[in-house]
Amino acid sequence: MEKIFRRADHDTASFAPFHLYYGFIVDTRGDVIDEVTMVEMPAGHSYTGQSQAEIFCHGGQFVLRRILEEIFRYEVRPAEPGEFTRRAFLAGRIDLARAEAVAEMVSAKTEYAYSTAKHNLLGRLSEKIDTIRIKAIDILAEIEASVDYPEEELEVADKEKWADIIGSIISDIKKLIETYKAGRIIKEGYRIAIAGRPNAGKSSLFNLLLNQNRAIVSPTPGTTRDYLVEWIDLNGFAVSLTDTAGLRKNPGLIEKAGQKSAMEIMEDSDLVIWIIDITEKNWKRQLKDDLKKIQNRNILLLLNKIDVVKRKEKSSINMTQNELNDILFSCQTGDGLVELRTELLKRICDNGPDLTDRLVVTSVRHKNKLEQAVKYFKRGFKNIRKNESPELVVFELRQAVNEIDEITGRIYNEEILDRIFERFCIGK
Repeated sequence: MEKIFRRADHDTASFAPFHLYYGFIVDTRGDVIDEVTMVEMPAGHSYTGQSQAEIFCHGGQFVLRRILEEIFRYEVRPAEPGEFTRRAFLAGRIDLARAEAVAEMVSAKTEYAYSTAKHNLLGRLSEKIDTIRIKAIDILAEIEASVDYPEEELEVADKEKWADIIGSIISDIKKLIETYKAGRIIKEGYRIAIAGRPNAGKSSLFNLLLNQNRAIVSPTPGTTRDYLVEWIDLNGFAVSLTDTAGLRKNPGLIEKAGQKSAMEIMEDSDLVIWIIDITEKNWKRQLKDDLKKIQNRNILLLLNKIDVVKRKEKSSINMTQNELNDILFSCQTGDGLVELRTELLKRICDNGPDLTDRLVVTSVRHKNKLEQAVKYFKRGFKNIRKNESPELVVFELRQAVNEIDEITGRIYNEEILDRIFERFCIGK
């Protein structure tokens, strides 16, 4: 900093920590690159736990690049993805679960995603994990004591107590695991595929939900040959919308590839909106055939072009035999849009968590570790019930605790850290 920063007051005294200094970044010739402010933080009092300096410059790619070029002259290198947060973890300033929440907070698309990441960053999940761990360590210590003093015969009541405590630990972990389904929706978004036959109105619906003309709308069948993906915020939930290619017989080579993608997208989606052109004479028969091909059974039927149907014919539209919800809709007039949004929100919330305590598992890594822990706790529980040696119980419980410790980073290896932090942005 002494080589590239010149204070505006021309004072050459050393920098005091936590003081914001106003001045200029200069090059080797002394020419000013930018007007900035700078602050230094000593070891033990920075984000990484190491000595650290921060420069606040004007926004813009060129000026930022020029400052970095000047810095890199002095045997300085750019940070790897997530390296600042990784160093903060290694310095013991945050645990691994909180470190992962940093990336989730940065990538949050909605209020719910932000709020969940924030609570995990503040240690809400870590506190719950630690509570479970302490409970497990306490019972582990008690069982190990019986191994150390085998001359003291175990009472039946002791084993019953052990089983009850391990059972309650399993129950606590299962409750956490159950939140992951909703946690995935909060973190990754609720995935909706818009599908149907060509010219049913898929792209029109896609544009209507986005409130912009994103997809090409044409009366020519087969216009959409690939898929389009966009995000919307639906009452705080991130929703991924995919406009898929229309499904019909005898498609062309390119259209056939689009239809193959459409089938795969539908299968992987949380919900399929199947849009139907009810002006077609045989639409009910076509729908019956189409529903046989759809692998995803979470389907919402949208009966489109209701504005074209004569009033007296509307009463004859009856889809109850399909046991699927259906909505009368018009992409042209927007009729049914309120009902559609209400139904989508209901479906998301039906899969959603109780957000009153904001304790939600959003990481698949955490979910997998919790599931492994449950497996070992169950083995320990069975060993107690089968009156097996306490050593076998201890072995299973230790394995379970190790799985829990990998969540918060009490146990880790470089491979685990590499996988976690490679997902981070540069400079985080």
